[in-house]
Amino acid sequence: MLLTPWALLAPVATATLGSFDLQQPLTSTLVPSKIPFLGFGTWNIDPANASEVVSAALQAGYRHIDCATAYGNQKEVGRGIADGLKKAGVKRSDIWITSKLWNDHHDPTLVEEALDQTLFDLGLDYLDLWLMHWPVGNSLATGESELNYIDVHLPVSIQADIQFHQKTWHAMEKLHQTDKVRKIGVSNFSPAQLKDIIDKSDTKPAVHQMEIHPYLPQSKWIEYHHQLGIAVTAYSPFANTNPTYTPVKGDPPHLLKNADLLAIAAARRCTAAQVALVWGWNHSDSVIPKSSQVSHLKENFGALNCHLEKEDLERIDGISKQYLKRFNNPSKDYGVRLFDGLEDA
Repeated sequence: MLLTPWALLAPVATATLGSFDLQQPLTSTLVPSKIPFLGFGTWNIDPANASEVVSAALQAGYRHIDCATAYGNQKEVGRGIADGLKKAGVKRSDIWITSKLWNDHHDPTLVEEALDQTLFDLGLDYLDLWLMHWPVGNSLATGESELNYIDVHLPVSIQADIQFHQKTWHAMEKLHQTDKVRKIGVSNFSPAQLKDIIDKSDTKPAVHQMEIHPYLPQSKWIEYHHQLGIAVTAYSPFANTNPTYTPVKGDPPHLLKNADLLAIAAARRCTAAQVALVWGWNHSDSVIPKSSQVSHLKENFGALNCHLEKEDLERIDGISKQYLKRFNNPSKDYGVRLFDGLEDA
């Protein structure tokens, strides 16, 4: 069952953003979390240069770093944060750090252990935001996927026995009451899974991180989050530029070579990447592009000086009418049905 009849949702009003002080937080009453809208992602960054690029990102002006246990580089990211803070002359309280609970620590007795390990690896006393990375867990001992996952296609009597992720969330709620984490949220949840968390918990997720780009805009899903007062962070803002996404026949063109983005970039004297990012933070609440190259992270940061007009944003909104593609969907790997009820599930 979906949270709402999406046909009744009003279209999202898109405002044009210009140049901003990066440390200016979101101030919309719809968004409960002061997340800098341009962040730096660390997925797929090799530990060998993670410290260097994270430090460079902070020195370039980024004040939002997105991490995860599953990325396998949090120790190096932590060293980069420490070095970047020192060289940029900023304090820990000036930046926003997000990390994520991995699937093998969904057992409520293991949740605090996972948070403590993340804080140790990053060299931090607290996280600004901690997310449940996926709505499905696996066994720490065997690595096998378990059905601790809500599947709306199963009988209610069975669901009642397997909604383990609720217990995981409740364990995260308890840690939210400590000084170890300021906000908690989710990532990659379906409408039914989000509704289940909200209906059966005291704490509503502050943030939902999900795949969003011009090939997967998820506009109605984002608007529903805003109605609930939940912020949305867009990962993979450059879509199929991520080398993790193996090309398959019928895929849309490389996003940064898309004709519409290139035409807008030429008209506005920006790069295609900058255009994609400006659309992204207009469309959601924050975006977290990643890069292993200092030159690219600086180019991305330059999006703050890229000015798009309303007609540019509307043109980009229309891209998904021709190309609609979700690139990150490990349903087959996990053996569960993810993103049920969402675009290109």
